[in-house]
Amino acid sequence: MDERLIMEEVNSIIKRAVDNSFIDLNLFKFDGSSISNFEDIINACQTLPFMSEKKVVLISRANFLEDSKSEYSKSGDEKLFKKLLDYIDKVPEHCVFIVYIVFKNKRDKSTDRIKKLEKKAEVIKVEKATGIRLETKVSELFKLRGKEIGKIELKAFVNKMQESSLTVINNEVEKLCCYVGEREIKREDINYLFIENNDDDIFDLINPLSQRKAKDALKILDELLFKGGKVNFILNMVERHFMLLLKIKLFMQSGRDKEYISKVFRLSPYRFDIISNQSRGFTAKQLEKVVELCLESERKMKTSPVDDKIELELLIINITALK
Repeated sequence: MDERLIMEEVNSIIKRAVDNSFIDLNLFKFDGSSISNFEDIINACQTLPFMSEKKVVLISRANFLEDSKSEYSKSGDEKLFKKLLDYIDKVPEHCVFIVYIVFKNKRDKSTDRIKKLEKKAEVIKVEKATGIRLETKVSELFKLRGKEIGKIELKAFVNKMQESSLTVINNEVEKLCCYVGEREIKREDINYLFIENNDDDIFDLINPLSQRKAKDALKILDELLFKGGKVNFILNMVERHFMLLLKIKLFMQSGRDKEYISKVFRLSPYRFDIISNQSRGFTAKQLEKVVELCLESERKMKTSPVDDKIELELLIINITALK
């Protein structure tokens, strides 16, 4: 299931229910994977909205809706679910209460817990877009960027993206639009651009880091971890990428041209342009410091009882805070 599709529907409900002027006071969000006290959610629901008829309480990634026999089920999930089941038909009229779960793979179906909720609440399954639906959605993403794409090119692009989430597709649409610039999109552009895609997730993470956008970088990190990425692997990839940025930075400062550097590091012209742009967000000294920070985080993870995820988040914050 695609979480971006779910959030589009959720945001649509929020916009209809709450005036944007008071959204900060009438929208309460809870991470379903880390809820420790259900009473906080009940209190959020019971409190009257501020200058509005409605308020919204959202529980995202409610993994406690997994079946008890699921490999993803945790201790305490049954207790949380029973509290939700008991409260769901007591939610006051002024509260729009939304709870969603993202299935981990295609084989996942409605769980026994969700079936119990169906007797008390409206349950909606958001299907992953495929075929014509996916083509229509992708076409809309291009139009949002003021770009038209032909039917043949659209089908070629969608075929490349069939197994990707909408978040990934949105990023790839942005890359393709940047690549072709003002000219029309050709099928050759699509074939050329998506030959090299092994490091795309890390590219997506490095971009906001080079722009000092900690919030965006942390959001992408969260998506990578949710998709199954391991903290150590992500750290190693970030470390490797920043070492590459440093090497390319030093080559550029020595006067080497694009063709020479691309050949040395086996980069396509497009990849080189992305990496060189990322390197411009840092001085050589800053890139050296980033590599040191990565090595220090790696050392802490291997030798100290630290929370690896928190350590990686702190690394991201430290990188974006470099001056």
